[in-house]
Amino acid sequence: MIAREKIRDLLNGEKVGDEVTVCGWVRTFRSNRFISLNDGTCAANLQAVVDFEKFDEEQLKKVTTGACLKVTGTLVESLGAGQSVEVQVEKLEVIGEANPEKYPLQPKRHSLEFLREIAHLRVRTNTFGAIYRVRHAVIYAVHKFFHEKGFYNIHTPIITGSDAEGAGEMFRVSALDPKSPPLTESGEVDFTEDFFGKETNLTVSGQLEGETAALALSEIYTFGPTFRAENSNTSRHLAEFWMIEPEMAFYDLEDSMDLAEEFLKYLINYVLTHCREDLDILDKRLADEDKQKPALERSPMGLIEKLQFTLENEYERITYTEAINILKNSKPNKKKKFQYVIEDWGADLQSEHERYLVEKHFKKPVILFNYPKEIKAFYMRINDDDTVAAMDVLFPGIGEIIGGSQREERLEYLEKRMDEMGVPRDELDWYLDLRRFGSAPHSGFGLGFERMMQFLTGMGNIRDVIPFPRTPGNAEF
Repeated sequence: MIAREKIRDLLNGEKVGDEVTVCGWVRTFRSNRFISLNDGTCAANLQAVVDFEKFDEEQLKKVTTGACLKVTGTLVESLGAGQSVEVQVEKLEVIGEANPEKYPLQPKRHSLEFLREIAHLRVRTNTFGAIYRVRHAVIYAVHKFFHEKGFYNIHTPIITGSDAEGAGEMFRVSALDPKSPPLTESGEVDFTEDFFGKETNLTVSGQLEGETAALALSEIYTFGPTFRAENSNTSRHLAEFWMIEPEMAFYDLEDSMDLAEEFLKYLINYVLTHCREDLDILDKRLADEDKQKPALERSPMGLIEKLQFTLENEYERITYTEAINILKNSKPNKKKKFQYVIEDWGADLQSEHERYLVEKHFKKPVILFNYPKEIKAFYMRINDDDTVAAMDVLFPGIGEIIGGSQREERLEYLEKRMDEMGVPRDELDWYLDLRRFGSAPHSGFGLGFERMMQFLTGMGNIRDVIPFPRTPGNAEF
């Protein structure tokens, strides 16, 4: 390992007067004298000042944007504007060159669409460096929150034979020869000859397996990749994304809503406390982006203001029925400005409806609960009025950010719902065992990590908050 100082540790000025060695990537090289160096440990660059008369001209020609350098020199207080300290360079080594004719990240403004095409390099920009550092901080905060509350982290399978959501939009996992798979007598693919002896898929949720742990350890959470083969080219959908799914024994729906609100506020507070420099960069980016939009399309709040607002306000809790009445009587609905007009109770709410409730009607986060059973999954607990004990947390700019429910702990009710929805009992007999042997009331929810990252960073497209987005027609890198 190259012995070096990290830039974030030098900016406080405590090592002024010391000889230091720094490694990083060149952002700019001005006047053949001032090198702006960044090593990714923080948003700020460190200025390295070169006396060009003391260095070989051919060596300095290799100091181009994107090149990787090792510099050694004295850390001094800076007389120039924009930085508190700088390095007076005594030794300079070009570790890795970057041909300026070919390096795509020259010091100018690049569109987010262009940067998605070079996702392997975009982390070197200010915006994506900030996003990656915030992403790390939130991952840590997730584990910290649950650890402090006594939850146990459980790894649930990525390859599964069950469809937790019953939607069928799953990626198949197979080791069979795609050109000549074995067939049954009826001409269908014979999955008994496959690696697992049955049809298997990439998981859409770790919930069902998580319930097995909750009904022994009381409070658990999963944090892993999930996959949806949904052909959705929107700014809110990915084919591969990360989910946080706590499951809690002896919790009812209200307990689950309380935990969800506490959890979200904890993450927001953590980022505001520990990522302020990166949030400032993202806040400015959002403000600059808003200036290019018509006045009516601009964000009503800046990023940091929005995070603080969401942290300080209690979430409005209303039933699905109350939400439908509000939406039916709203101006956008009466004037048919909604793409999906709300006509009757039982409608499946869309993002436009969720955002109206949050951004226009209540003007704060909203938790909807007690949905029609017809639009929800088989495992949700049936209420006395034939709704299900489900809840969704809605956020400004995002819509649904958390979905959860109290799980059906009564065997006969669960079997009936599975039969009604065509969920095969034999494939989930192990799941039914949880109700046969020591069943207990329990609840849980799922937070889409990238949706949360969108909210925390102010990025409008979910493809910009995950290092390598997987979307229909795109599995690059």
